[in-house]
Amino acid sequence: MINVSPRQLEVFVQIALHGSVRAAAERLHLTQPAASMALAEMERQLNARVFERNRGRLHLNARGRELLPLARELLERYAEFGRRGGGEDGALSGELRIGASNTVGNYRVGELLGPFVRAHPQVAVRLRVTNTETIAAAMLDHALDIACVEGHVAHSSLEVRAWREDRLVVCASPEHPLARRRRLKAADFAGARWILRESGSATRSLTERALSKLPPGETVLELDQTEAIKQAVIACLGIACLPEVAVAEAVAAGKLRTLKTGFLDLRRTLSLLLHRQRYRGALTQAFLAAVTARRR
Repeated sequence: MINVSPRQLEVFVQIALHGSVRAAAERLHLTQPAASMALAEMERQLNARVFERNRGRLHLNARGRELLPLARELLERYAEFGRRGGGEDGALSGELRIGASNTVGNYRVGELLGPFVRAHPQVAVRLRVTNTETIAAAMLDHALDIACVEGHVAHSSLEVRAWREDRLVVCASPEHPLARRRRLKAADFAGARWILRESGSATRSLTERALSKLPPGETVLELDQTEAIKQAVIACLGIACLPEVAVAEAVAAGKLRTLKTGFLDLRRTLSLLLHRQRYRGALTQAFLAAVTARRR
């Protein structure tokens, strides 16, 4: 009979998340030899390895990827058992790993996390911010518990729930010729110099769809940070499609001007991502409840 302990499961999960025994030991306040022994004993009981070593880091193999969501579910259920057994139904603790694409993570983090953090101060929230493509990949690898992205995600293993509406605006320096025109039409953008986000970004995808409705222009810069694009536009190096929430302060200060482009559909939906095979324990359910309450 296999008798894997919660400690062994914790070591397995932390190594899977951080890529090394040393990092796992630090997170669990263990010595490195103790963490190594816990992993070795678990693999001995399973009669199978769950990691492959590559350039000094440990990577899940096929068996490990299969077992990781089950290990995390067991640990969450174990924690819930202890909490309920101790009569602490309302006192959530533990760690919640959340992913956010750049617009959400940089400009709507208060809306996304605020209600949950205030209601459950004992929960450690780990937020990872990067582009939509990378966040979706992390969800598929079970590296995140839940995510919020602005891009379109279509994968059979991921559930997508609408969170709130968002939109982009075309912005330019006040000195840019297009900013001086009262009425704009698509033809006015012929030969325009555009500054774009990197491939894999949801903002880039929506911008490309918008550009397909306009006369050909020129891509003069490709940057992976919204703030960098804002500064380039302010310097009159080109124009860009950026999230309205990201440029609001610069527009109010007169550093940027939004162009009236009613002929372009720049709306989009911010969405929550959940893995269909991932157990949704008390932390995930509480976070979903907080986000839903905020939306209402």
